[in-house]
Amino acid sequence: MLNKITRITFILLLSIFSFYYTNKSIELVREQDPIMKKIRNTDNKYNVQPVNAEIKDNTIIPGLTGKEIDYTKTYTKMKQYGTYNEVLTTLKEVTPTISIDDYYDKYIISGNPQKRSVALVFKVEKTSPLEIINILNNNNAKATFFVDGYYLENNSKEISNIVSHELEILNYNGDYDEIYFSSSKDYLESLTNKKLKYCYSDYDKEEVILLCQKLKMHTIVPTIQINNSLFKEIKEQLTNSAIISIPISKNTKDELDTTLKYIKSRGYKLETLEELLNENLEK
Repeated sequence: MLNKITRITFILLLSIFSFYYTNKSIELVREQDPIMKKIRNTDNKYNVQPVNAEIKDNTIIPGLTGKEIDYTKTYTKMKQYGTYNEVLTTLKEVTPTISIDDYYDKYIISGNPQKRSVALVFKVEKTSPLEIINILNNNNAKATFFVDGYYLENNSKEISNIVSHELEILNYNGDYDEIYFSSSKDYLESLTNKKLKYCYSDYDKEEVILLCQKLKMHTIVPTIQINNSLFKEIKEQLTNSAIISIPISKNTKDELDTTLKYIKSRGYKLETLEELLNENLEK
């Protein structure tokens, strides 16, 4: 009985080693193939290292995914084609080791500085955002609106008409009671048919980040907070990947059109928070 077990074990080990060395031999032959050598020589052209999210104290800035050649798929395609053809090069995503999606206990203070984009953020509490929406739409510009839960309850039809922009929950009548906040969040998600991702805070506010961390939502603190003169403050502070908090006021309505045109003239793309904070290199 023991000899039989020994023979079976030996046969299994032999099979495993045979499979291993066969694969190694195939891999060695493939690496010596002129097609594979040419593929390897394009590493510097296609491969981009991922960028880790940057953590400093209680803040975080998103990283960026990298990309590299999928050597197996690329080689297989070219081998079937019969010769090296750069058009058949296939890439795959390389994720950063440190990502914002692993941290809900940090405040996001901007997008990745490599992005030539900005996100405009408006808080909807008591004043209708419709005039702001019209100006944005006329300029083909996107923005993110954080809506107070109480305002949402009383103006749901108005809010449902602006779903072309990103909508998130702000609070409930200035309060962060979990029951009211979660209920408002669920209601807004039903209107937008989209999962909400972000919470808003003007500064590092513990009650906000603790609640949002519990709900698996990221908390943002704006890079730039506009106080008085929208155009002047934007002109002085505009920078890559800034999250810009803008009040809904008469001054904003008067200066928004000019400001949007100025931002675009500087080569910045206007994005929603989700787009700005997305760590995908291609986004």
